[in-house]
This record gives sequence, structure tokens and C-alpha cells, in this order.
Amino acid sequence: MLNRLLMVKAWLLLIVLAKALSMNSAASAQIIQTNPQQTESFQERMRQQQEQRNQQTQQQFKETWLRQNLQDPRLQQQQIIQQQDFTRQQQELIRQQQLRLQQEETRLQQQEFTQQQQLRIQQQQLRQYQQIRQQQDFRLQEQRLQQQFRQQKNKL
Repeated sequence: MLNRLLMVKAWLLLIVLAKALSMNSAASAQIIQTNPQQTESFQERMRQQQEQRNQQTQQQFKETWLRQNLQDPRLQQQQIIQQQDFTRQQQELIRQQQLRLQQEETRLQQQEFTQQQQLRIQQQQLRQYQQIRQQQDFRLQEQRLQQQFRQQKNKL
């Protein structure tokens, strides 16, 4: 009777853990979508990798649970410890994923800032070039006028 109660509790714990993992995946997906235009493919790869890890781990937990409960009910405590370790690892993976996304977003922002600076520099160089060109045109026009004036003066 006690073994059956422990098996039911362990199974319920496994179900709760699976639900928590799926909720964590949904939360991670929402976090990932902070900048969908620039990091979509990066986010998709991260999400797929996270889902694969979750599926593999859930499968391992199912196999372990079946093995432990069908072969040796005394190993249930070890399973609980493993589940707690898994939860900690999942939280750490999520934290690392968030950090990578923040780093990627920062890199993209820096890249955009650099591009804007380069554009400003190019625009400033263009304005300078146009000013120089205008000055040269003005001088050339002034020289032509002086030459015409001299020619008219010489004709007189």
C-alpha cells in the first residue's frame, strides 16, 4: 500500500514537473521575442535546442521513473533529488539563454549605432565636398568675370 502511494506521488510529481517545463518553455519563448525583427533565427535555434533538451530530459525521467518504480521503490528519493537537480539546471539554462539574448541584442544595437555613425560621417563628408565644389565654382565664375572684364577693358 505504501509503495503504491509513493508511486502515485512520484507520478504526480513527474506530471507537475512536465507541466512546469512546458510553462518554462512558453515563458522562454516570450522572453526570446523581445526583438523579433533582428534575432528571429537566433531565437528559433535557441527555442529548438531548449525543446530538444526538455524532450530528452522528460524521456529520461520517464524511463528512470519506470525503472525505479518497477524494480526498486527505494530509489524514489534519488529520483526526487534528480528532479530537483534538473529543475535547477533548467533554471540555469534559462538564465544563460536570457544572457545570450541580451548579449545578442546589445551586439545588434552596437552594430546599428556604428552604421548610423558611418552614415552621419558620410553625410558630413558629402556636405563638405559640396561646399568645396560650390567654392570652386564660385571662384571659377569670378575668374571668368574678371577675364571678361579685362577683355572688355582692353577693347575699349
